[in-house]
Amino acid sequence: MKRSLFWPLKVLSGFVRRRHRFRGRFASWSLTIFLSLGFGTRGFRACGSDQPQWGRAWSRNMTSDEKGLPESFDPRSGRNIKWIASLGTETHSTPIVAGGRVYIGTNNGEPRDPKHAGDRGVLMCFDEKTGKFLWQLVVPKREEDPYFDWPKTGISSPVTVEGDRVYLTDNRGEVVCLDAHGMANGNDGPFKDEGAHMTPPKGSGSPPKPVAGAEIMPEPLRSPAGGTVLKPGPHDADILWVVDLAAGAGIWPHDGAHSSILIHGDHLYLNTATGVDNTHKRIRAPDAPSLVVLDKKSGLLVARDDEHIAPDIFHCTWSSPSLGVVNGKRLIFFAGGNGVIYAFEAFSNVGQASRLSGSRGTPVSPSKLKKIWQFDFDPSAPRGDIHKYLSNRREGPSNIYGMPVFYRDRVYVAGGGDNFWGKNEAWLKCIDATTLARTTSHPLPSDGRGAGGEGLVWSYPLQKHVMSTPAIYDGLVFIADCGRAFHCLDAETGKPYWTGEIKGEAWASPMVADGKVYLGTRDGSFYVFAASKEKKVLSSVEAGEPISATATAANGVLYVATMKHLYAVQEGAHWDGDGK
Repeated sequence: MKRSLFWPLKVLSGFVRRRHRFRGRFASWSLTIFLSLGFGTRGFRACGSDQPQWGRAWSRNMTSDEKGLPESFDPRSGRNIKWIASLGTETHSTPIVAGGRVYIGTNNGEPRDPKHAGDRGVLMCFDEKTGKFLWQLVVPKREEDPYFDWPKTGISSPVTVEGDRVYLTDNRGEVVCLDAHGMANGNDGPFKDEGAHMTPPKGSGSPPKPVAGAEIMPEPLRSPAGGTVLKPGPHDADILWVVDLAAGAGIWPHDGAHSSILIHGDHLYLNTATGVDNTHKRIRAPDAPSLVVLDKKSGLLVARDDEHIAPDIFHCTWSSPSLGVVNGKRLIFFAGGNGVIYAFEAFSNVGQASRLSGSRGTPVSPSKLKKIWQFDFDPSAPRGDIHKYLSNRREGPSNIYGMPVFYRDRVYVAGGGDNFWGKNEAWLKCIDATTLARTTSHPLPSDGRGAGGEGLVWSYPLQKHVMSTPAIYDGLVFIADCGRAFHCLDAETGKPYWTGEIKGEAWASPMVADGKVYLGTRDGSFYVFAASKEKKVLSSVEAGEPISATATAANGVLYVATMKHLYAVQEGAHWDGDGK
């Protein structure tokens, strides 16, 4: 049965539910929002030398203007290390720096508070200058099935910070807005149910075992039974609002949600992390959106894509959106889990206030994002019944993990076979966004995917699978793949200048700053290359732990996260203490 496009709004205060239902001929969707309204917001502004989101706003190009960053550091001796902070036991989130604080997602493998025992998703906040632990958001796991919220993965999404508001997609498919101060300045409210939010549901115990093929369904997140609610302390997060995308948007979360939220104006743009079910062969939420737009002040869903992407998702929706101006028009670039790149017109709610608010102050339905163009990343990939190619390393559909990067009217994106279940082929491609924008009047093929050749500037084959986002700097493109290769190409032509061998797969993306390229790998090696046409390895640091997170730089400091530690790396510093 198809879901209705009507979105009833449930406003919860103290987990006491008031339901507004709109009935149609289809089953209703319900948007569950743990909502606090009336807090002040600040407009987006440049944060000096902070790094308030993944990559540059809004191109997603992971380059920085920081200078004086070190060529190497030593985790054992403490050379060039300002401070070290202890994390959990798995960390896949990129550190974000804003307003004197450093934010990073991890798991609860090393609990900082004994009341938070067991597997949890955790966002930690540290003092930028000292590395002192300030506060943490602790999120219980989804327990219906491990494929909704993979055990021990923790929170893998990076935060996006605007003023004193911290936006995050957590491990169980919620979008949360947090107070950057934590509980240090009190529980701002009116949402004051942090204790209930951090308390696991009654009867929760050990993580469930995989149940491939079982008819598991996502359940609405429940309030714990009376008398079991944890009490927030001074080092817990202050939640302003929470949106449950599984209940509200009808998504099917897979492997723990991952999304880097893009802020533009009053809106949040994010991928939904909807994907396959526990069999890895079925899409049980075919009407689920892949890209949604929320009001940043309230969490209200105001728009979504209407491209019917979900039935063609091979694994999950991994890629986060970017934004650029093409022919005077602001476009949102999004790589779907079906291997198609989309450009949508940036959402504007001008003149739509009455439609969004409804006669009773509740939303009628989300708007549909206006598609400007689409580009088939892998036009030779098979169509239809795509999940029969599961575990086929020779042929199958393409998936995109990294983000589309907008640079000088072009979109750079890497993709190919799924790293876990798909073919080995992968490419880095450059798309002319202006050419595609001019050809939108042409009819698309009947499969709706668009012509893969239209708008293609160049295509470069990679060694094997790719999870990285490309970085463009001084006319060069840098990209790492899972075939243990690091590539430098001409951004204009795609001509390769050099390829370097690296140890281990690259799940992280390259970060370019101060004439250097920084990259960590899954075998625990952290490389520093010269950002030039000539191959030059400046250093190779053995971190001793796998690295999934992309390095960032802010205020003269390089931040490197391994599975268990966060390093603040600064030229001339020396660390002789313990991780905090």
